[in-house]
Amino acid sequence: MSNGPLMVDLQGCEISVQEREWLNHPAVGGVILFTRNYHDKKQLANLVKDIHAIKKPKLLVAVDQEGGRVQRFREGFTQYPPMRALGEIYDKDPHKGMLLTELLACRLATELREIGVDFTFAPILDLDTGESVVIGDRAFHSDIDAVSALASKFMLGLRKGGMESVGKHFPGHGSVSADSHFECPIDHRYESDLQLADIVPFQRLVDHGIAGIMSAHVVYEHVDAKPASFSHYWLTRVLRDQIGFEGVIFSDDLTMKGAHIIGDIGQRVSAALQAGSDMILLCNSPEDIPAALDQLNDYNNPSSQLRLARFHGKTPVSLTGEQQRQLDEFISNYQSNKNLSLNL
Repeated sequence: MSNGPLMVDLQGCEISVQEREWLNHPAVGGVILFTRNYHDKKQLANLVKDIHAIKKPKLLVAVDQEGGRVQRFREGFTQYPPMRALGEIYDKDPHKGMLLTELLACRLATELREIGVDFTFAPILDLDTGESVVIGDRAFHSDIDAVSALASKFMLGLRKGGMESVGKHFPGHGSVSADSHFECPIDHRYESDLQLADIVPFQRLVDHGIAGIMSAHVVYEHVDAKPASFSHYWLTRVLRDQIGFEGVIFSDDLTMKGAHIIGDIGQRVSAALQAGSDMILLCNSPEDIPAALDQLNDYNNPSSQLRLARFHGKTPVSLTGEQQRQLDEFISNYQSNKNLSLNL
């Protein structure tokens, strides 16, 4: 048995009888956790252990733990600032910004590995152009070189913490105002514009050996009428063939409104895999899971299974006392400045 192409979620702090049946299906290869799955660290560690015990190879367990607005587990974990805060440090002192980024990512990964989580969907490689509210301060910076440098250090820090990275959202979500959770954004730029800007950090992270990339539910109308997550052109011809990416391509959540233009859940599942995805996400819609599993009954992709094997968590490397101190000082200063600005 191997890791199948479907990643699903759970509704509570324990696995229900129905969910356990779904997780045993050979098409399911992973579980993504949310805040609703977390009561405390002991409970969460037991939940992850239970997920991992269901079958072999173990189901992959993931979470969106970026810091800032997108941090699913908070109580008992470090409260991480948004990535923009690291970009602001980088503007003043590039070396310090990159050092703190690596240390932050290492601690973030270590905290997740302590409870058994295999990986987080991070870092954001989108450029903060000021257009996208859903991206905003989740992005490191608006500058290509800054994003590339900081994301490379984040990837290195996660790896030291025992997990691989997933850069998102290819080929770039930062220049559209619409939120793909609620509608399908349309980017009006030409591919040449994207190649000179948004795609550059993805290319550089691929050159540095990033293991995963998540696609965007964005239509780049001058390139393809389909969102990138369902586009063979973007995922296979550009990401695989031109950029040379050999890692795992993750789809964004197929239940998001930005994906609905493709059709029903069966059509979305089929289109995402045909376009080149290795693992597809289906979240917050348990009623769609049976149809997705039916669509995947006979699905088998040995290449994807080999790529996914890399995402099982590893043993983390501990930060030194001085590194811990530097990171704590940065986080404390950020929180103090944030609280000061809120009180002005």
